[in-house]
Amino acid sequence: MNGLIGRKIGMTSIYDDAGRNVACTVIEAGPCAVTHVKRPETDGYYAIQLGFADAKEKNTTKALKGHFAKANTTPKRKLVEFRDAELDKGLGDVVTVADVFKEGDMVNVVGTSKGKGFQGVVKRHNFKGVGDATHGQHNRLRAPGSIGAASYPAKVVKGMRMAGQMGNKRVKTQNLTVLKVLPEKNLILVKGAIPGHKGSFVIIENRT
Repeated sequence: MNGLIGRKIGMTSIYDDAGRNVACTVIEAGPCAVTHVKRPETDGYYAIQLGFADAKEKNTTKALKGHFAKANTTPKRKLVEFRDAELDKGLGDVVTVADVFKEGDMVNVVGTSKGKGFQGVVKRHNFKGVGDATHGQHNRLRAPGSIGAASYPAKVVKGMRMAGQMGNKRVKTQNLTVLKVLPEKNLILVKGAIPGHKGSFVIIENRT
C-alpha cells in the first residue's frame, strides 16, 4: 500500500537522536477500510479505494450505502483512490498505519490550505506596499498600481497578480520525514508543517 487517509491533529515538537528540538505535525492516519478494488480486466487499471472516518447513515446517499454495504463496512466521510497500490488485503479489510509507514520513510502530504478570504496584493502576493511603493502607485499605500499597457493588449492578462481569494486550495507538501509511528494510537509524526487546519482531512503518500 502506498498511502493512507488521515486527519491533522496539530503540531508539536520532539527531540531527535542528536538532541535537537524538531517541529513536527501529528496526524491521525487510519484505520482505513478498503471500500473498492479496481483491476485492469474490469476497470483498465489497478487501484484501491480507501474510506476513513465514520459518517452518519442519514447523511449518506442510497447509492453510497449500497457501495459500503458491498464492502461490508460502515459509511465513511472521506474516500480516496490510490493507484497502482499493492495490498494483500481484500474488500472490507482494514488498513492501519503500521501496514503502510515506518520511521524514516519519506512521505508527501496532500491537504486543503487554510482559507483566508479576499485579500489584497500586499498579503496575497507579497507586494512591498508602504515603504517600497511599486507598480506605478503614487499615494495609495497598499494598492496594486498600474497593471498593464494601453490600447494593446486592451485586457488584463491572465495570471496577473491582483487581489482575490487567498488559500482554500489543494496543496501538496513533499519529502517530509516520518519521525515516529504510534500504531496503538493510529498516529504518525512527520517533520515540519502540512497544509490545512486542525481536524482537516489529509492524504499521506509513501514515497519509499
